[in-house]
Amino acid sequence: MSHSLPTRTLPPPVISLETKTFWEGLNEGKLLIKRCGACAQPHYFPRGLCPHCGSADTRWEQSGGKGVIYSLSVTRRGPGAPYVLAYVTLDEGVSLLTNIVQCRPDDLAIGQPVRLASVSSENGQALPAFAPV
Repeated sequence: MSHSLPTRTLPPPVISLETKTFWEGLNEGKLLIKRCGACAQPHYFPRGLCPHCGSADTRWEQSGGKGVIYSLSVTRRGPGAPYVLAYVTLDEGVSLLTNIVQCRPDDLAIGQPVRLASVSSENGQALPAFAPV
């Protein structure tokens, strides 16, 4: 049985010099995270200094775009409802707040595998979102 999923309008992100590479990567279908050259810890959200050790020796690396749902919340009222906000923990070990798309909210569970499935903002900028595997 086919289900019509609602769509919602998402505002574009504020792009800074620190995050420009991240947003450009998403437009190319790549999810980029940062890894520290000093302590080897990955981190998200992209920033110039490592949040673990404070080093400025950070490098971009491409994520495999796979992870699991750590937690989720279904919004059932308002424009575009229902929709799902979730924390997804990537295979690389970092977690990000994102949208879960291409599914019915009631079919989701904590620990469920997901993959990168970008969505577009109002101005066409790709945004990170995930869909069940």
